[in-house]
Amino acid sequence: MSEIVEFTRHLGHYLGPPDVALVERAFDFSESAHRGQFRKSGEPYITHPLAVASILSQWRIDAQGLAAALLHDVMEDTSVTKSELETTFGKPVAEMVDGVSKLDQIEFTSTEEAQAENFRKLLLAMSEDIRVLLVKLADRLHNMRTIHFIESPEKRQRIARETMEIYAPLAERIGMRQIQ
Repeated sequence: MSEIVEFTRHLGHYLGPPDVALVERAFDFSESAHRGQFRKSGEPYITHPLAVASILSQWRIDAQGLAAALLHDVMEDTSVTKSELETTFGKPVAEMVDGVSKLDQIEFTSTEEAQAENFRKLLLAMSEDIRVLLVKLADRLHNMRTIHFIESPEKRQRIARETMEIYAPLAERIGMRQIQ
């Protein structure tokens, strides 16, 4: 896939060869785990984690954070376990992927509940590793860029409202106004 070649070439500007190799391994693992899955756009699923990692590389996040970005949906969408990620990529990467997965499982019934619950969970995630929040924000940013592929207007509106009410203020609070 030419996208990963171009992506890792860019990484070579700020990461060393062992770190780039970690990112390449995470890409290969994620691509294999998501094989046969597709986005609403019809693209292979791997395009999403690669886009999330690309956003994070613009912020110059480290190799473990990029690996977690590439792997952020494997526990939710495939049979891959946290233990398998820990064995293959180390505990920090597995913990980040697990943290992002836990944030994705939060469901809200009201704006007030959403803000309070999400804020608590995100603060907890941030206190352990800020990269979890950064991966989640990049994930949400890419999902918003591709929201037009979701057929249901109600679902698009719910996702957009959640983004404006929860994720945009959090991005602002951590000084990431360009994401907000």
